[in-house]
Amino acid sequence: MTEILSLAGENLISPIILSFALGLAAALARSDLTIPEAVAKGMSIYLLFAIGFKGGVAVSTHGIDTTLILSLIAGLILSFGLPLLAFALLKILTGLSVVDAAAVAAHYGSISIVTFVAGTSVLEGRLIDAEGYMVAVAAVMEAPAILSALWLVARNGGGGAKMEPGLIRELLLNGSIVLLVGAFLIGAITGQDGLDDIASFIVAPFQGVLCLFLLDMGLIAGRGLRQSRGVLGAGAIGFAILMPLISASIGLVTGMLIGLSLGGVVLLMILSASASYIAVPAAMRVALPEANPSIYLTLSLGVTFPFNLTLGIPLYLAIAQAATGG
Repeated sequence: MTEILSLAGENLISPIILSFALGLAAALARSDLTIPEAVAKGMSIYLLFAIGFKGGVAVSTHGIDTTLILSLIAGLILSFGLPLLAFALLKILTGLSVVDAAAVAAHYGSISIVTFVAGTSVLEGRLIDAEGYMVAVAAVMEAPAILSALWLVARNGGGGAKMEPGLIRELLLNGSIVLLVGAFLIGAITGQDGLDDIASFIVAPFQGVLCLFLLDMGLIAGRGLRQSRGVLGAGAIGFAILMPLISASIGLVTGMLIGLSLGGVVLLMILSASASYIAVPAAMRVALPEANPSIYLTLSLGVTFPFNLTLGIPLYLAIAQAATGG
């Protein structure tokens, strides 16, 4: 417990967490502080390219092996399966309709790439290596949860689900997935020489850009919390904290069975515990238009995201270290 509290304390006073806290506090205080949308989009593109490229370089050095294949398969299974668990938990803890519960569940089967990036930053700060191909695992975990949500609605008679002809194509060609996978392939092709050529662009500025991006995330989360007062009950809030802990535990067992390193296990726990607030909300607007955005966005971005950033990541790291003896 002392180790967990120590890690949490270190994480709480890190620049990236304090940047998020600044944005959250500013939004709750109704400050007029804003990050221009074009700037926020540019930072998002930068972060996705940098993490994807560095992951590809790591794979070019490491090579393709059985653990990589098993990790990709595990990511797909987790993304399909976690929404089923989330849906069951929501039906126990909340009075949400089938459609709203399925929409929320989809978010908790998909991933938050920013939480993943923050996790890699924490590992790098503690000099803990992780498999570079975990960024590919993140990519394959983006979309399957959406299909699980549609199946849940159909199975439980919720109605309202729309499997538009272009939805699958839109999911696969989602900008974040295309950029992440594309940068990963570029890194894998060019290898260490390619990284050396652009290191001054994607290595040195990374932490600073991440701080500004999390400042913007804090602003968005704070506005969402302010606008959704009265919409969510204690059961829904409890779910948004309990579900990441359960999912992280499943990720821990899965990572150890696959044979991932300590860093890889932690990243799989983080991916399992995170909740989407970009790709899945966009898909839900098309696939489940009857679902209430105030519910699924507030839970994923307003509750789970800050929980994972402040307490979750250090907790998952401490648990993984204890479990793996790392």
